Amino acid sequence: MNFVDELTWRGMIHQMMPGTKELLEKETVTAYVGIDPTADSLHIGHLCGVMMLRHLQECGHKPLALVGGATGMIGDPSGKSQERNLLNEETLRHNVECIKQQLARFLDFESDAPNRAELVNNYDWMKDFTFLDFARDIGKCITVNYMMAKDSVKRRLNGEFQDGMSFTEFTYQLLQGYDFLHLYQTKNCKLQMGGSDQWGNITTGTELIRRKLGGENEAFALTCPLITKADGKKFGKTEQGNIWLDRNRTTPYTFYQFWLNVADEDAERYIKIFTSLTKEEIDALIEEHRQDPGQRVLQKRLAREVTVMVHSQEDYEAAVEASNILFGKATRENLSHLDEATLLDVFRGVPQFSISRSLLQGDGIKAVDLMAGETQCFPSKGEMRKLTQGGGVSLNKEKLQAFDQMVTEKDLLNGKYLLVQQGKKKYFLLTAE
Repeated sequence: MNFVDELTWRGMIHQMMPGTKELLEKETVTAYVGIDPTADSLHIGHLCGVMMLRHLQECGHKPLALVGGATGMIGDPSGKSQERNLLNEETLRHNVECIKQQLARFLDFESDAPNRAELVNNYDWMKDFTFLDFARDIGKCITVNYMMAKDSVKRRLNGEFQDGMSFTEFTYQLLQGYDFLHLYQTKNCKLQMGGSDQWGNITTGTELIRRKLGGENEAFALTCPLITKADGKKFGKTEQGNIWLDRNRTTPYTFYQFWLNVADEDAERYIKIFTSLTKEEIDALIEEHRQDPGQRVLQKRLAREVTVMVHSQEDYEAAVEASNILFGKATRENLSHLDEATLLDVFRGVPQFSISRSLLQGDGIKAVDLMAGETQCFPSKGEMRKLTQGGGVSLNKEKLQAFDQMVTEKDLLNGKYLLVQQGKKKYFLLTAE
């Protein structure tokens, strides 16, 4: 496959330096994307850059994932209104190791293929670089005028943000530029890729290579668009915050639900960017979706592909099963399969009550006293009795046989929860404490 053509039909090219396509057509190219290790997990905001590396490798080229152990200690001003908190070396090392494990789900790091992926950390070549050496060898190559002309710098200096810009942040583009120079010299890396907000930093690198090594040394830049939602809001953010790739931060169920619930317009764009499905497969899915949008064919396939890629087939199947608990004919057994984090995610937003565990000990408590006395699942015991007699009340997805049925500790899910259901769609979650 031709890499540029592949990214073009997927809508993944924002800007590209002249000569980039020709370079990729004539030789196997080593290219890199920088990842900021400010957390011990990637989130889906990183996925476009990671998918660029994945497509690059699938097209026969060699991907480098650069984690910014050094630059992560400083902070990139691009698109930021405030200087970020700085991290210590121990935290950064931990974050880098976690990120590599996640990247291994997207890229081949282990095979003997000549284009196997590599993970590099700029802390390894920056940690012994003295300030005097950097000022003498690198600082003299790029003028302040050139650095001031970058949009990310101008926006901060022109008062768009109140805090101004520290010298530390001002030097960021030089440090990122040096990364490119170092990889050019040591890995024959000729292409840097990133989000469109990185264009200024990337082109500083290409300029540094030209000025430091001579005009015949060419390096190239390619950026992808910043992903947004159809309503213009930021992609990957929810009321609960970022959608993370780490299951301990975002459960596979919530991850799956995010993709399942994107708008039709977004699904058409996202399935091109965030999967490795072919153009023919995607065109067929889009056509099928347009014939009957209510079936949400695109969203279902998108959610499946990305969940399997980031987590596993088993996690995808569990997420589908968990989704059916709210909207399908689930059983007590289905509920018992859910771990605590997923259970809480599935029933986030339903009314919740805390009860004393002592109520359930021994012979337990009558359901009517629990649901219409100790809690307000029902407005009155009479209404609860009437609904139960009509088969309209369930505990843990099993219909109550009698309004005065005893509820004990044995009924607890995960040793802690009770799920009360009124009718088909009204739920209450009780927590025994």
